[in-house]
Amino acid sequence: MQIRVKGRNPLNGLYVPHGNPNAAKASIAASMLSEHAITLQNIPTNRSTLHFLEVAKSLGATVSWQNSSTLTLQTPQLTQSGLTEAMMQGAVGSLLYIPALLARQRRVTVEIGFPLHRIRTHLNLLRDLQQQVTIHEQGFECVAQNWDAADIILDRPSVTASEIAIMLAVTLGKSTTLRHVACEPHINDLVQLLRSMGAEISGEGSNCLHIVGQPSLTPATQTLSVDHIETASMIAIGALCGGAIEITPPPHTQLPDLRVIGRTFAQVGIHFNQDAQHISVPQHARFIMADGEEDVDASIETSEWPGFPSDLVSIITLVASIAEGTTLIHERLFRDRLLFVDTLKRMGANIVLADPHRALVIGGASLYADYIPAPDPRFGLGLLGATLMAEGESVIDNAQYFNYTFANVLDKLTALGADIEVNPTA
Repeated sequence: MQIRVKGRNPLNGLYVPHGNPNAAKASIAASMLSEHAITLQNIPTNRSTLHFLEVAKSLGATVSWQNSSTLTLQTPQLTQSGLTEAMMQGAVGSLLYIPALLARQRRVTVEIGFPLHRIRTHLNLLRDLQQQVTIHEQGFECVAQNWDAADIILDRPSVTASEIAIMLAVTLGKSTTLRHVACEPHINDLVQLLRSMGAEISGEGSNCLHIVGQPSLTPATQTLSVDHIETASMIAIGALCGGAIEITPPPHTQLPDLRVIGRTFAQVGIHFNQDAQHISVPQHARFIMADGEEDVDASIETSEWPGFPSDLVSIITLVASIAEGTTLIHERLFRDRLLFVDTLKRMGANIVLADPHRALVIGGASLYADYIPAPDPRFGLGLLGATLMAEGESVIDNAQYFNYTFANVLDKLTALGADIEVNPTA
């Protein structure tokens, strides 16, 4: 799919973000721990979530949609005990099906198409929880083992590894303490769903959880939280494009806590107002940085939640490129999240990439349209935001990737006034 984006159109109106895709995947996987019906509300229909649902069906789940964002998932029995490379599609998140397969099939075989070091934390976690792991040429096999008591520390606070640990502790352990776990909003969604299913979990929102295992789980209904990454991205894009937008969640949900993100945005001159059900982004004529106390006007680094998320590093770099001042961006978590700066530089940004983790951004640039051959889902909405505020008409090929994580985002931006022409056959 190719899109043409004419920049510098002000955005005005109401934007409704979707449910959190990471929460959706964890909740779908958790639903399969039980044979009972689980209803999930505020499910996003982005491509990665829909693929995840197809994998659930191939494992034995039945899925019925009540409306465009509510589904009921029930798995009377799992029909296989393996995750093929086609199911995985190179995504570590597909490992979330391991707990259901171990709890109900007692064995799982996983084929992977990527190096084992990408899932070292996950393999160590399985071994720490006394599961029998055997590495083979195509991937690995794991045989389930129940335990009476366990107290483990994750190598790092990986979201996927933390979610696997929580689900395993609910189904295979009697008493489990998990330390150094992730505490992102989607982890809290998973904890709330499992509690609704009868699990006993304490420590929600912290890096230490205590879980009392349950011999059986019950039917439940859970409303997923709003995607904080989509919400924050739209705050930035709305500010960059001029006009004034408002962001509200779907009915019966609340907007996420954006305190740390808001503080970081303020460093590069983005300001917004928020209450539980409403965010307003006023018109921004200029982006003036807060007074810096270092050699640069702003110093921003990503970190695990509640720190500034890596998924927003592209959008904050974009804002820094046009703000009045100099910003040091330090991407602490991933080596590949700053590769997009080459495109921003072609569009007129003044950025020095010091190494794969650090970029020095000299603000005050005026951006101009460019051709973008293949946006990467890991870059979030930063490159799309750049084309929306650039002078001229940009062309983006393979633009279907924007819907990989953010469902219908092009349609929603067009409704706000963005000039986006879609050619689905190009």
